[in-house]
Amino acid sequence: MADAVVIGAGPNGLVAANRLADAGWEVVVLEAEPDPGGAVRSAELTLPGYVHDRFSAFYPLAAGSPHIAGLGLERHGLRWLRAPVVVADPAEDGSVVLLSSDREETCASVEAFAPGDGLAWRELTAWWDRIGPRLVDALLDPFPPLRSGGRLVAGLGPRGTLELARFGLLSARRFADERFNGAGAARLLAGSALHADITPEAPGGAVFAMVLVGLGQQVGWPVPESGAGRLADALVARLRAAGGRVLCGERVERVLVRGGRAVGVRCADGREVGARRAVLADVGAPQLYLSLLAREDVPGRVLSALRRFQYDAGTVKVDWALDGPIPWAAADAARAGTVHVTGGIDALSLQAGELDRGRIPVNPFLIVGQYAGFDPSRQPPGHETAWAYTHVPQRVRGDSGGALTGSWDRGELERMAERIEARLERVAPGFRDQVLARHVVGPRELEAADANLVGGALNGGTAQLHQQLVFRPIPGLGRSETPIRGLFLASASAHPGGGVHGACGANAARAALAHARLGLLRGGAVRRGGRLLRH
Repeated sequence: MADAVVIGAGPNGLVAANRLADAGWEVVVLEAEPDPGGAVRSAELTLPGYVHDRFSAFYPLAAGSPHIAGLGLERHGLRWLRAPVVVADPAEDGSVVLLSSDREETCASVEAFAPGDGLAWRELTAWWDRIGPRLVDALLDPFPPLRSGGRLVAGLGPRGTLELARFGLLSARRFADERFNGAGAARLLAGSALHADITPEAPGGAVFAMVLVGLGQQVGWPVPESGAGRLADALVARLRAAGGRVLCGERVERVLVRGGRAVGVRCADGREVGARRAVLADVGAPQLYLSLLAREDVPGRVLSALRRFQYDAGTVKVDWALDGPIPWAAADAARAGTVHVTGGIDALSLQAGELDRGRIPVNPFLIVGQYAGFDPSRQPPGHETAWAYTHVPQRVRGDSGGALTGSWDRGELERMAERIEARLERVAPGFRDQVLARHVVGPRELEAADANLVGGALNGGTAQLHQQLVFRPIPGLGRSETPIRGLFLASASAHPGGGVHGACGANAARAALAHARLGLLRGGAVRRGGRLLRH
């Protein structure tokens, strides 16, 4: 028996476990997969010597989040690497806009699209410098963020607070229209918003865009040297140094509840692991309430509200081993770690509309990653490890390209990969000639490798405004506490949602510690059936 059982060794579960272990709790993490990390794992998927990030890859939120940055993971083997250009957005007309680690280069890049936009960008980033760190803290804290929000408001004053409130309601398109005249800045902002699952016209998109753009200017979009899995390795190493344990290949099938309190879990093989104080679940909200809990333990209002829970769009991802760097027509795109192939803000709106209507986009928005320019450990000298992903509907009702049904069998995945490569070829002529091998995964493969990626959804539920704050995961449950005493939701289905920032896990751990201090977790664990898993 441990003080706390954490279900899932994704970044949120591992951050939660580290926080509890730091407080002196005995913690055990149970992970269903053979290795820890959740959506933060790497492997050789194509050819020997090419290390691919299987799911997530670039980590501005991890570098900017106090919940991960504050863990001192560099002492446990993590080394961050950064490309000189954070994001590039090349177009078929040969133009490219850059979000660079050199702010003056970014200003010059947007200025090339419209006179005066460089100065407007400089003013925007100066504004972000003043409010950004406090705003990020407030966004990542449990809702409502009383202390961090109070500090933010105190620093802004009444007029600044009203301006910030208005900013919080703006779409990425409206925000760009109000501040810039050219297409370059709009491409950077709208591409970053859609990267975070917010369409160009959706309210709140300006906030998501500025968080990614602002962090890009401040801390970059770094990657762990030698692969995303190094971040998970460091979290596990830190936890073990603090006395915590991670057990892989242990699939939890039931959260045990006695007298309205979570007292442990039962694994798929029938063994039980008791929890003296708390169970923290780094699993999707529907999985927790509909599968891991007995139906009689879940209030009817929760079951009813979960019928409206909305996952974000599905994903198709292609990894490549390349014979050399991607031959971008716009040469500056080669200096970026991440490349957004948007086609412009209007093209993003068209794709978003296709997804909303259940149609597979004919010209998909691509998020592309490339490493050779700043992490030589991932591929043989002179070669490149690259990937691209795009979103597809959770429920396919048609294909704007006319060839796909949404069955996502091997044939359809290969045809979708060809569509992605054709899109790349238009901004990087000769790309296909560089391909030595490719590996394609779709919604089913992603979910099979990580049960939290339901239907290929990357954010644990849509980030649209109707499922944020007090509406996440359902109205009235905007915090990690659940209706069951001692059970806490620690996944991206909880506020503040998707992204590798660790806040969902840290907030769950903070709630468990607060409940323990208040004596709300008392009560003996009574074992019934099965046998206790000893460690």
